Amino acid sequence: MASLRIATLYLFYRDEDQIAQVQSEADAGAARSDEIDKKTLEIRPVDDEVYSEVASVADELPDHAPRFVLLSYPLTLDSGRLSVPYVMLYYLPITCNSEVKMLYAGAKELMRNTAEVNKIIEIDSAEDLDDIEDKLKES
Repeated sequence: MASLRIATLYLFYRDEDQIAQVQSEADAGAARSDEIDKKTLEIRPVDDEVYSEVASVADELPDHAPRFVLLSYPLTLDSGRLSVPYVMLYYLPITCNSEVKMLYAGAKELMRNTAEVNKIIEIDSAEDLDDIEDKLKES
């Protein structure tokens, strides 16, 4: 069921099933990308795609625009235990303008709370996803 929720300045549009889908496909790994429409201040999915590989997510990240990426990523800890952290990647490239940076900074906690993630990992380039497993193990 789709929901439209007003929170401060932002409209948050997300199908609740989309968030659940990322969480439920955690065993294989799953990711979804969200953006903010600058005119309507609507936070919405970039597309209906659920990515199963981190490399696919990296390929889709734009060079000059931020994104919120919800990620479930299975990994084996040093202890041998399987863990599937559910995190939000806050992608903020250094090449985006100050206005857009402020727009996303203002919505970061709203996105975190709505998606119910425990941790935010900040990245500024798609190449940072190459080390995502190490960043997840740090948490």
